[in-house]
Amino acid sequence: MPYSANMISGSVYALLAGFLGAAASLCAKLSLGADYMREMCESGLSGWTDTHGGTTACDWLHIPLRLLCGGLLFTCNTIMWTFFSKALRHCSSSARATVTTTASNFICSAILGRVIFGESHATLWWVGVSLTLCGLLLLHRSTPQTLPQEEDKKDK
Repeated sequence: MPYSANMISGSVYALLAGFLGAAASLCAKLSLGADYMREMCESGLSGWTDTHGGTTACDWLHIPLRLLCGGLLFTCNTIMWTFFSKALRHCSSSARATVTTTASNFICSAILGRVIFGESHATLWWVGVSLTLCGLLLLHRSTPQTLPQEEDKKDK
């Protein structure tokens, strides 16, 4: 595979790893958080008011949903580490893979937090993410250079 195709596939793997890291964080918050699943269940089943013995379906349904999110947490983490390893293998530097994964994770976490939980972030947080993205762009624009000492060793 040509060098530039490896770099592109490395960047795609890094972006996917960042997204899966954000998805794993979301699953952790849903499975371990304070009654997020129960509230989501109640809002999703608000038209269904059937109670059995004084309990609603959400009183017991949130437990398997939390267990499902716990399983998804481990699954997302496993796949995320696989993609991150592939990104490290295909990127020109480990810094490029790490920064791309981190930036992707920040952006995806912000989007998922906004969509799922209605969270908003302060301006300072967005400034920090913007600086991270600027650093990412600098890394992607730079070309890998060999050090003069390495060239001398290759000649000998």
